[in-house]
Amino acid sequence: MSLNVKYEYKSQDIAFLAGNSLSPLPHLHRDLEMICILEGEAVAYADSTRCELHAGDVFLSFPNQIHYYETHTPMKHVGFIFKPDLLPEMMETFTMGLPQQPFIRGVASEPQVRVLIDALFETHGRENYPHLSELRRGYLLALCAELLPRMTVVKLPVGDSASLRAIVSFCSRNYSENLSLSLLEEKLHLNKFYISHLISGKLGLRFNDYVNSLRVSEACRYLLNSDHSITEIGSLVGFNTPRTFNRAFIKQMGVSPTEYRKQRQNELTVHAARMETDAAVEVACVSDCDECPVI
Repeated sequence: MSLNVKYEYKSQDIAFLAGNSLSPLPHLHRDLEMICILEGEAVAYADSTRCELHAGDVFLSFPNQIHYYETHTPMKHVGFIFKPDLLPEMMETFTMGLPQQPFIRGVASEPQVRVLIDALFETHGRENYPHLSELRRGYLLALCAELLPRMTVVKLPVGDSASLRAIVSFCSRNYSENLSLSLLEEKLHLNKFYISHLISGKLGLRFNDYVNSLRVSEACRYLLNSDHSITEIGSLVGFNTPRTFNRAFIKQMGVSPTEYRKQRQNELTVHAARMETDAAVEVACVSDCDECPVI
C-alpha cells in the first residue's frame, strides 16, 4: 500500500504529548517518538509493522521511520518526541538500525519505569527551572536505558523505506551543506530521479522544499536558544543569502525569522510571569488562608 507521508519538523529538543487520541496521518521526522499507553487500547504502525497496544505498553518509533496510529476505543496516553542527539550515548543505536518489534509489553506498568515516565512528563511547564535541560536529559536517559535493552535492534531492511531513511538521515546530518540530488546520487549510490520521486511520493515535497524545511527547523532552535543574528543563523543552517533564508522561513512558518523570535520570546516572558504569579499566590494562600492546610 502506498502512503502519502507527511514530513514533520520539530524545533523543540523534546515535546510532550498527552490525551485520548493519536495522529492517524502517516508521518516521519528526525526525532524519536515514544508513546506510553496508560488506559485503553490503540493500534500503531511503524513502516509496515502493525502493533496492537494495550494499557502499560510503550511504542517507540525511531528517527525517520514512517509511523501513524488508530484509536477506535477510549484511551489515555502520554508521550515524548525527542531529538536523538540529546542522548549521544545511544546515538548509534538510534541511527544505525530499527527495532524488530517497536513496542514493549506492559513496561509502563512497572514501578521503576512508570516513575521515570511521570517524572519526565512533570518537567513540562517548568521552563523557568535553572537546570531544566539537564533534568530532562537525565530522566530521558534513565528511561531509555530501561527500555532499549528490552528491544532487539536490527539492521535496516532493503526497499523504499530503507532508501527513504537513508536519504532523510543523510540530509538531516548535512542540511547546512550545499545539498543537491546529484550529491545524494554520488553519496548514497541511488539514482537521483529515484530520490526525487521517493521524496515527492512519500513526503509530498520537492527536494529543495524538503531540505529547506530541515534548515528552517534548525533555524528555529537557534532563534530560541542563541544570540546569533538573523544573518548568522541563516548562514549556519545553509542558506546562501539572507533573502533566501527569509523567504523560506516565511513560507514554512508564516512569519519572518525576526517576528518568530520576538513572538516566542514574548510567549516565554508571559509564561514565566504567569508561573511567578501562580507561585506567589500559592505561597500567600499557604501562609494566610486558614482554610488551606499548611504543609
